[in-house]
Amino acid sequence: MNTIAKPFGWLLIRLYEFVGNYGLAVILFALIVKVILLPFQMKSKRGMMKQSRLQPKIKELEKRHGANKQKFNEELQKLYREEGVNPMSGCLWSLIPFPIIIALFSAISRPLTTMMAIPKEMLVEGGSIFEKLSSLNFSPTMSANYLEIDQAQFISQHFSSFAPLSDKLRAIDYNFIGMNLGQRPQWNFLWTTDWSNPSVWLPGLGLFLLPFISGLLAFLSARVSMKMNASNSQVQQQSSSMLLFMPLISVYFAFIMPGAIGVYIIFSSLFAFIQDVILTKYYTKTLDIEDAERYEAQRKREAELEAKRLETERLREANAVERNPNTSKKKQLKEERRIKQERAAEWAKKHAPPSESDEDAEPSRVGNRRYARGRAYDPHRFDKNFQNQPAAEEPEENEEAESTAIVEKTAPLHEPAPETVQNEPVSDAEEASDSSEAQPRVAGEDAAAEDAGDLTEGTLSTPEYTQPDDVQ
Repeated sequence: MNTIAKPFGWLLIRLYEFVGNYGLAVILFALIVKVILLPFQMKSKRGMMKQSRLQPKIKELEKRHGANKQKFNEELQKLYREEGVNPMSGCLWSLIPFPIIIALFSAISRPLTTMMAIPKEMLVEGGSIFEKLSSLNFSPTMSANYLEIDQAQFISQHFSSFAPLSDKLRAIDYNFIGMNLGQRPQWNFLWTTDWSNPSVWLPGLGLFLLPFISGLLAFLSARVSMKMNASNSQVQQQSSSMLLFMPLISVYFAFIMPGAIGVYIIFSSLFAFIQDVILTKYYTKTLDIEDAERYEAQRKREAELEAKRLETERLREANAVERNPNTSKKKQLKEERRIKQERAAEWAKKHAPPSESDEDAEPSRVGNRRYARGRAYDPHRFDKNFQNQPAAEEPEENEEAESTAIVEKTAPLHEPAPETVQNEPVSDAEEASDSSEAQPRVAGEDAAAEDAGDLTEGTLSTPEYTQPDDVQ
């Protein structure tokens, strides 16, 4: 901590030499610290405001992956990386004032060794400054932690006696608007002070009020920051905790440290409040412009993709249809609609569920598979050998039947009758058509049967065989 405290002490003593007032030097010190930390505070403010603008997307991720916490955290970290946002940036930079206060306290509480860079050998027993303090009957009035402040005030009162001892010594006046900033505020001031003498209780009252003023300004600064980042739930939680934490810490530090620390906290909070208001207005305009540019670039990119898609579709349709340059645009659009309707009908027919009529028309189809049984499948390929003879051959059958009947009349009785061919079963329509043609044949068969009966009733002798003339 001494490494950090020495630059702070050097800067503080140079500011005191410049303005000649310890309180103003502390105020300028607070301002310079704010200016030095301004780039980091700007980065933190920008990150917090960008994070607040991501709340709609974060809520959408919560709706989409709210049940799966691991997936939600992965998508949230991915979103932060894409947007360049560090969710911890606001917390980290809000903790910077505490080490600064501690380093400043080290510089203020040891003005001789830290601010003036006096060697410690001169302040211990046997040292020139220590011996001179003893010769002038110096008696400390403050605790050991603030011994150097007590010694610096005594040296300032007798500076002519100590100036020859070291050229680094400076006369420091801790008085600021009637308050001794080298002293600590007394928490029991209200019931231990002498109210009869205003020159006694008035400076003490000022020191007593410093912690409460610092806590109030810290509260207002955190309150304004929370309102300006109201859309960010995480910043709201941080600001809510800071709304209680920062004021209490400010009051505590201002009571246990010299009054100069209280002045530093007051003006540091005031500068932080002004800085937060200015940065909020600045980054609101800047981020609005950046968002507008990003949305415009995104819109142009989407428009280009849509134009390419439409151009590709137009070229595809142009290749499918050979257009006549003399054809009007109305006819071209009508032709395009017709082609689209035909394609839609083909697609619907191709993807429609098969019906029984489709299976009858396509015997090779099985469900959605058109050629499951083979392209040349014929369900009646084995029925050709069992089909009936055509109707044109039926008169020959009738003549054959009549000749058979005549032979039966003239044939000897002992010869067996010729075998008759049994016809195949026919359908009802063929049977009806054949019955009309079979009527004359049945009548001829009855006549032949009567002649045969006459032969059996007469003489049973066979007729005499005569050899034909050509054979003789």
